[in-house]
Amino acid sequence: MTILITGGTTFVSRYAAEYFLSKGNEVTVLNRGSRPQVSGVTHIQCDRTQLGKMLSGKHFDVILDITAYTEEHVRTLVESGIAFDDYILISSSAVYPETNPQPFTEEQECGRNSVWGDYGTNKLAAEQYLAGNVSGAYILRPPYFYGIYENLYREAFVFDCAMQDRTFCLPGEGGMKLQFFHVRDLCRFVEILLEKHPDQTVYNVGNRETVTVKEWVDICYRAAGKTPEFVSVDRSVFQRKYFCFHDYEYVLDVSRQSELMPETMPLEQGIKEEFEWYKDHPDSVYRRNPYMEFIDSYLC
Repeated sequence: MTILITGGTTFVSRYAAEYFLSKGNEVTVLNRGSRPQVSGVTHIQCDRTQLGKMLSGKHFDVILDITAYTEEHVRTLVESGIAFDDYILISSSAVYPETNPQPFTEEQECGRNSVWGDYGTNKLAAEQYLAGNVSGAYILRPPYFYGIYENLYREAFVFDCAMQDRTFCLPGEGGMKLQFFHVRDLCRFVEILLEKHPDQTVYNVGNRETVTVKEWVDICYRAAGKTPEFVSVDRSVFQRKYFCFHDYEYVLDVSRQSELMPETMPLEQGIKEEFEWYKDHPDSVYRRNPYMEFIDSYLC
């Protein structure tokens, strides 16, 4: 296939570019050129909101749009004169209001989520433009991505705590649920969509199983060969000062995905793989939140 991937230099889009190259596809990436490119891709250097006629007349079997965060991002690409057979947009579970009954299903009404704010409403606007202008386009709504090339200070924060033999500060008793999706499973599911072309076009994607915060931290410590000791932090302390996820629990119903792709990466296996990569690439996280500084100043 000929594939256009938006982004292609960090985390999900970088992993996708390497994955589809490894499968023998011709991969083109669209980005501003501010970071090193994956070896073997064709690079189109441009801000996606200022495409002009740069893509006019070009044809791709599929556009894998990983870096669309607004309606403008999708509109400028669709209206650029580009030709394509399939369009797959990586949206977000943030399009579901937190007031919806859980687990969230694809049939539910979408709208503003007070936790995610404009991020969620902008993603929803991107979805709505695409659905209204590109017949048969696929929209994927993931929970938290994880895997190698992760550039947010999530698993890396826990890995750092483990490698420093730190006691881990849990929000409350650590019972808040988290749901994840490995970047490799995202790429596998994209392949399935392109092979089967199901009539359903909107999919929640993610692991069927959720884990509690405490279970997730324990898995991360085990990946580093350590066993955590925990201390409970009173829920009155603002969670994002010392922990890498919001005080917000949600679960996606991924039964539609599971009909097409029954198995996903076991979380323990994926976390172990991520740790082995991270310990050799500690600079992969470009913004390290000062969780430890807050903990040492106010919680210890």
